[in-house]
Amino acid sequence: MHPKRKKRLLIVLAGLAVVAVASGLILNAFRSNLVFFHTPTEIAAGQVDTDRVIRVGGLVEAGSVEREPGGLRVRFVITDTARSVPVRYEGILPDLFREGHGTVVQGRIGTDGVLAATQVLAKHDENYMPPEAADAIQRAGETVVQ
Repeated sequence: MHPKRKKRLLIVLAGLAVVAVASGLILNAFRSNLVFFHTPTEIAAGQVDTDRVIRVGGLVEAGSVEREPGGLRVRFVITDTARSVPVRYEGILPDLFREGHGTVVQGRIGTDGVLAATQVLAKHDENYMPPEAADAIQRAGETVVQ
């Protein structure tokens, strides 16, 4: 093989190797930051991987919010009217967080079945609910205004 061709081939192969490594790193970062949305019914059915961060949406069950006196720890239950998931959160809740209203929480399911939330999102007006949560509630048998 001619030296110029050999050099050109090595440059092309090195470029392909760099592109392959960069693609692998990007896909790995994307996979580790990907967060799936689930419903309480899916969690109760065991369809959720407990070692991944997930989002769970539904309604905050009436009478379920328990605040620790003098602290930021809160426990509440999210329901899709068919099944419920207990949630533990430490932090400041959004101003629009209320019992009976739609919310989405992000975190991990513990071995005790409690979702350890790292983020709580509340609906932004009285008629809004994430489409996935509204669909889950409708499938569970309750009509929700979107």
